[in-house]
Amino acid sequence: MPARSIDSRQCAAAAPGLNCIERPHDAVVHKMEANMSATEIATRHFTAAIAEAEAAGQGADGVCRALLGLIVSKYLESRSVADVQSELRFVADNCDPDTDFTFMRP
Repeated sequence: MPARSIDSRQCAAAAPGLNCIERPHDAVVHKMEANMSATEIATRHFTAAIAEAEAAGQGADGVCRALLGLIVSKYLESRSVADVQSELRFVADNCDPDTDFTFMRP
């Protein structure tokens, strides 16, 4: 499937607050602020990926699974398998929003 560009309205809807710049070939370039945190960058790209998947008739689960696989692959470039497993285990063990993190005091 060929890459699909989005227009500035779709960009603004997918990533509120992101400054989108349209190029003549209709691709949208995202102008990032220099002082954005890693969380802000990841959130904007994740939101845009989910919006694009939904526009293409794909579910969020498929995109999440694909992104998780890409994240694990990237981690494995610089971390051991045991370290990546530990990272994933920590996230899994602490994903219940109604439960405090194990290191937090009541």
